[in-house]
Amino acid sequence: MKNYILFDTPQDWENLLPLTFTRPVSGLRVGIWTIAEKWEHYLNQKVSYQTQTYLSKKFSLTLTNDNVFINSSILPNSSLVKEINQLQTGEGIIKEGKLIAIRNNSLQDNLENCHFFNLNTQCSFIEKLPDIFRLNGQEIQSDFNEIRNNKSSQKITDKHTIIYNEDNVFVEEGVKIRASILNAENGVIYLGKNSQVQEGSIIQGNFSLGESSVVNMGAKMRGDTTIGQHCKVGGEISNSVIFGFSNKAHDGFLGNSVIGEWCNLGADTNNSNLKNNYGSVKIWNYHQQEYDNTGLTFCGLFMGDHSKAGINTMFNTGTVVGVCANVFGAGFPKKYIPSFSWGDNEVFGLEKAYEVAHRVMQRRNLVFNEIEKDILDSVWKWNVK
Repeated sequence: MKNYILFDTPQDWENLLPLTFTRPVSGLRVGIWTIAEKWEHYLNQKVSYQTQTYLSKKFSLTLTNDNVFINSSILPNSSLVKEINQLQTGEGIIKEGKLIAIRNNSLQDNLENCHFFNLNTQCSFIEKLPDIFRLNGQEIQSDFNEIRNNKSSQKITDKHTIIYNEDNVFVEEGVKIRASILNAENGVIYLGKNSQVQEGSIIQGNFSLGESSVVNMGAKMRGDTTIGQHCKVGGEISNSVIFGFSNKAHDGFLGNSVIGEWCNLGADTNNSNLKNNYGSVKIWNYHQQEYDNTGLTFCGLFMGDHSKAGINTMFNTGTVVGVCANVFGAGFPKKYIPSFSWGDNEVFGLEKAYEVAHRVMQRRNLVFNEIEKDILDSVWKWNVK
């Protein structure tokens, strides 16, 4: 039986920081599922990971005598999986010099003896931070179709909820929805297991709500938006991805943004996603160690895991916030906020970060264990090197 491994290239991993400080590239959520969950669905078996050494205790690597290595930045589809599964031992697939997949004993050994084919399948890649929200709509639709092909939706019985194009709405077990509007005329809507849509909420497709997450009353969820598991969201959110276990519970705007896990945006937090001059947005790139031109007119906020923003925070267009950062103060924060920041100029100590992470995870009945602690410790060392 073939053994599938999702591998990170160092450049892709660094280009996707700060979100990849705490996960491999395949741990990124795009659409309803993470990249790894997509591959497990299409392959119908579990995958393992070849990533940064300090992440390997949480995202482990399994090697056998028949390994298929797949680039973790690529988003799967049926045609691509078929092409990869046709590989024989010692064969690989490339695209414009980028290794897509290889069937070999290891990722590095005997490559000079391998035979490589050019990629024939049309597919998408997550190589830069904006790719996550830019491709989110198409991935919600793709994941939605895979889910719908394998099981049936529950019925919405609330007589005060208005649904437009019910065929484009999928409801898992335990969903609670009251007096809301679901408009799936221009995209699909997925409501995960035990999630809630409270009174007066308006949701446009494409939209995905993760397991046990809540859309608070009166919220406005615009299209191409994903809310991961165990989140609380309110206000207005547009074309954004929140990975999971994070809250934007109050009024305020979030657009063209990606928020990691265990984050909290205080009441009336807003982000700009459009420059006053309508110009192309630049964002901080960890790999290049400089600002990178995204080529996008609309681009908002990127926030790493365990970061928090105080009430009334105003994020500028194309802001990048690291891991365990605490953002507060008057006026607009800087466009690049390093990990473990405390306000404008101070440092949030590592022990304090452990303490807060333990507290917030305990609230979700999860344990901040030594593995999680070691990951934050490595992020600390990376950022102060």
